[in-house]
Amino acid sequence: MSYKRILLKLSGEALMGEKQFGIDHDRINQYALEIKEIVNEGVEVAIVIGGGNIFRGIQAVDGGIERVQGDYMGMLATVINSMALQSALEEVNVFTRLQTAIKMEQIAEPYIRRRAVRHLEKGRVVIFGAGTGNPYFTTDTAASLRAIEVEADVILKGTRVDGIYDKDPEKHTDAIKYDKISFTEVYEKGLNVMDLTAFTLCNENKLPIIVFDMNTPGNLKKIVCTDEHVGTLVEF
Repeated sequence: MSYKRILLKLSGEALMGEKQFGIDHDRINQYALEIKEIVNEGVEVAIVIGGGNIFRGIQAVDGGIERVQGDYMGMLATVINSMALQSALEEVNVFTRLQTAIKMEQIAEPYIRRRAVRHLEKGRVVIFGAGTGNPYFTTDTAASLRAIEVEADVILKGTRVDGIYDKDPEKHTDAIKYDKISFTEVYEKGLNVMDLTAFTLCNENKLPIIVFDMNTPGNLKKIVCTDEHVGTLVEF
């Protein structure tokens, strides 16, 4: 097994599937089955999901909403996505706990690091909702912070592209993919892997990142449970 404890970062947009907004139930059910496969292999799984399929705080400013208020609205969107994924996981008999950085006791536990680690040790999937609980921080930063706190071996960033390229592969047919790249090279080349705060946290704490296509069935299990190369590894 390549990794014992992982943090899986999913974008809110990934949950839309072929829709323009909201949650595609086929897509989220596919993700639940993929996660179940690695849980059955004994992998400890923590998850952070974005909220861009419902509401993106930074875009709210353009509509006249104050930035801090918009960011809190975005955090609540991540909780909706987290609840949807929790429901999908429990539907396939995966024990799951949802912890949120903003207290909402009726639907989730408050984030407590020791409790989160204990859940992971017991084989439960732990979903972290509401970002860091603070405005001006992205869910990428929340993913990096939680991964470091629970001592994950790696951050797996599931996207709709199969790794990191020198330019946008959806716009440029001659884009070149990196199989491996260092944190320093990402800085120097100005590549967009995560926001700078999140990326710096990973670099300073020696936490590797793998960017991969989450929508290709089997990719998650290949990364976590085999030595087969998938996506792009950001290492030191």
